[in-house]
Amino acid sequence: MKIMLLGDGNSPHIIKWTKGLTTKGIEVGLWSIAKPEHGIYDDVKGLTLFYSHISQERLGLWAKTQYLTLLGHLRKSITAFGPDILHAHFASSYGLLGALTGFRPFIISVWGNDVYLFPHKNLIFKEILKFNLRKADKILSTSKVMATETGKFTKKHIQITPFGIDLEVFKVSQPNEEKVFTVGTVKTLEEKYGISYLIDAFDIFRKKYPSKPFRLLIVGGGALESALKVKVNKMGISHLCDFTGPVPYASVPDYHNQLDVNLCLSIVDSESFGVSAIEASASEKPVIVSNVGGLPEVIVDEVTGIVIPPKNAEKAAAAIDRLYLDQDLRNRLGKAGRERVKRLYDWENNLQQMVEIYKEMLKNNGG
Repeated sequence: MKIMLLGDGNSPHIIKWTKGLTTKGIEVGLWSIAKPEHGIYDDVKGLTLFYSHISQERLGLWAKTQYLTLLGHLRKSITAFGPDILHAHFASSYGLLGALTGFRPFIISVWGNDVYLFPHKNLIFKEILKFNLRKADKILSTSKVMATETGKFTKKHIQITPFGIDLEVFKVSQPNEEKVFTVGTVKTLEEKYGISYLIDAFDIFRKKYPSKPFRLLIVGGGALESALKVKVNKMGISHLCDFTGPVPYASVPDYHNQLDVNLCLSIVDSESFGVSAIEASASEKPVIVSNVGGLPEVIVDEVTGIVIPPKNAEKAAAAIDRLYLDQDLRNRLGKAGRERVKRLYDWENNLQQMVEIYKEMLKNNGG
């Protein structure tokens, strides 16, 4: 089986799908607008890389119609690779290019911004999304809530394909009984992820216990990193806050295990799934999430974590306080979280589901 993926070759999710599919004996062609960073795919057998030599950032400054200039390169790459299935990850940019090739069978996986934000910018973008979805033989979504949103632009059935995690990588480590009670997050430092509300919540919480040591751990880099550091400095809590900056994915499990409580306080519905939240659950950590997008779908209130209203630092602080005072509750939510991840979000099962989708499509198309 030969599958050609269209997606950003530097995205952790694309990297994971690409490497995962090759372990299943599938020959993968990956077509990316930007060249993947050096070394990412060096150890991957059964992979053919194609890229346009145009930076994603530069292209982002152009009108969406400029994607059309890449269509010829994509068509040549398809001819060279000869895929059985074309699978675009992201319904707007890569979805548009895939749709315009006319290749069948064609799959689109929606990601978030492509259905929550892109079609609402103007009428043309809305029609582009509808066109792309019409051209797709199958549409996939990582969450039910994003499938519902996608359904506003198509009448086609949308299949749920969760983006799972490796349970051998994300698991609880031996606890350090002497460590300081630590709360935090593992997210990109962008506006949509509500990191500012996390900082405010931490400050409200720690003021209740002025003589107790606490730590706020913020793992990840992003556009707001400098501004958030200025914020904690002005609040006088910089000595309690650790900003790691960007970290390699291999280090992420270690950081999850440094947290007693993980918070995902996104403020917009385009947080369509919540990979970081299930990574924390797999590590047996209770998770506090805002009630937006797919977060309350992956974290069950009072079962694997606590769900609170978005943009509400006071509620977040109260949830932290509750978990701080009740270690039994922390343990119960954490253990239930890992069991739920085992049942629903085991990467091996999710990967096999995708393989079965490919097989079914080829069977239905006489392959």
